[in-house]
Amino acid sequence: MSERDAQRSKVYGAEEFARTLFDRAAEHGSGVVDFFGTALTLPPEARFGSMAAVQRYVDQVLALPTVRARWPGLRPLTVRPRRGAKAAHYEVRDGDGVIAVPQSSTQWALRELVVLHEMAHHMCTTEPAHGPEFASTFSELAETVMGPEAGLVLRVLYDKHGVRLR
Repeated sequence: MSERDAQRSKVYGAEEFARTLFDRAAEHGSGVVDFFGTALTLPPEARFGSMAAVQRYVDQVLALPTVRARWPGLRPLTVRPRRGAKAAHYEVRDGDGVIAVPQSSTQWALRELVVLHEMAHHMCTTEPAHGPEFASTFSELAETVMGPEAGLVLRVLYDKHGVRLR
């Protein structure tokens, strides 16, 4: 039996706010957002046009020397389409990780922050699924891959939403 995932809604709330910030930065073209009274330049967030593009991205992230050094011994991670349009998810099949990503008309899930969230589940297998270890892993992964501003945004928003980190 798994431990209750008490932080799940707080994690999702913080990450929805983060995605909104990245959307706003992209809309303005400059990458600059007002982040609690400070002008912060966010890195561009990758968007994907297909499952194949998501798979290539996942493979590239897992091959990064910094990722391999920080999370050694990671098993393969496959991307597959998901029928539902409301959520992406991570699962283990035959011992290997699988990310299921919705392919809907809005393609909301075909973005870097969503894919990195699911990848963080692959790198952090502790329970509960969205506990302090997961939140720390995701913010560290985003910082490693996207840049320090992405990690900062996640850590601050987690704190503002009451998400505990390790």
